[in-house]
Amino acid sequence: QDAFVAFHVDKVLVSKYLKPLQIGELAPDQPSTEPTKNEMLVKDFRELRATVERMGLLEPNQLFFFLLLAHILLLDTAAWLILFYFGTSLLPFVFSLLLLTISQVQASWLQHDLGHLSVFSKTKWNHLLHKFVMCHLIGASAKWWTLLHSQHHAKPNCFHKDPDIDMHPFLFTLGKKLSVELGIKKKKYMPYNHQHKYFFITLPPLLFPTYFHYHTFYIAYRKKYWVDLAWMLTFYIRFFYTYGSLLGTKTLNSLISLHRMLESSWFVWVSQMNHIPMDIDYDKNLDWMSTQLQATCNVEQSLFNDWFTGHLNFQIEHHLFPTMPRHNYWKVAPLVKSLCAKHSIEYQCKPLLTAFADIVHSLKSSGELWHDAYLHK
Repeated sequence: QDAFVAFHVDKVLVSKYLKPLQIGELAPDQPSTEPTKNEMLVKDFRELRATVERMGLLEPNQLFFFLLLAHILLLDTAAWLILFYFGTSLLPFVFSLLLLTISQVQASWLQHDLGHLSVFSKTKWNHLLHKFVMCHLIGASAKWWTLLHSQHHAKPNCFHKDPDIDMHPFLFTLGKKLSVELGIKKKKYMPYNHQHKYFFITLPPLLFPTYFHYHTFYIAYRKKYWVDLAWMLTFYIRFFYTYGSLLGTKTLNSLISLHRMLESSWFVWVSQMNHIPMDIDYDKNLDWMSTQLQATCNVEQSLFNDWFTGHLNFQIEHHLFPTMPRHNYWKVAPLVKSLCAKHSIEYQCKPLLTAFADIVHSLKSSGELWHDAYLHK
């Protein structure tokens, strides 16, 4: 299946694990495509996948990723050196905070590449460096991220299957159908008709310092990810030793809290601009390409946008080919557009600020739909 091919680099190895799961083969007269899936689109996408492999677009440029890691480490070091050489007054503190935030966010984009096995040809090297970047540089569990993010990619924006939209309905109501359904059932966990307003002070600044911070430890402990927990401990030892030697307790706590809030805000606006404005519904069991295109959109390419979003401005290409190195997204984009045009599938690409505004607009629209359904007699 297309999902299996998309996620796995070493298909010979993982195929061995499938043998015990085989329950039989289709009879010659049975269709190989389910009725809910577009058979011609499935065929054309598999041809595109073969073209991508022939063009070498799944092969990583390791110099590109080395330079990414180098600039992350330089920013991280510079953040500490500013406080060491210039003192801990307000101005050095602010500059250090900004550099630390940039370093952390860029590390988040790099761990995303490593988690998708797109940096090295060998899976074990991706896993090893993933633990260094995610656990040691960021302080979160690599296996925790892989567990949640793989589910997101398999069924993006599918309620009950994509953990990224678990905020519905407890914090926000998402999607037209789900919002109306919630209103008809008279469910009201929050004042959803105002969710586009309280979004600014809830999810962006608080996701990392609250939910993610505790959830990564909870899952790592519950699932006994002891290696990850050991790696994560090195982050806190390093951070408190280096910055604790320069800052008092209150200032140190301020640095931790502020950089996590800034990092969280950056991450949420970037990660949600490609998904929240798109279709959010129950799983319709569509073919791979239709599933991904309904749930993703792109943001215009520029050097700044590529760097600022970690190339997640190419969200469509990333979801179709999750193991593709990010530096090749722009090369496959014209081929994806062509296939979308052939099958009359909308390929959305918008300016960065428009994408941010669409998050708010979609939340407002969903809240209004919920409110109208809730008040309907």
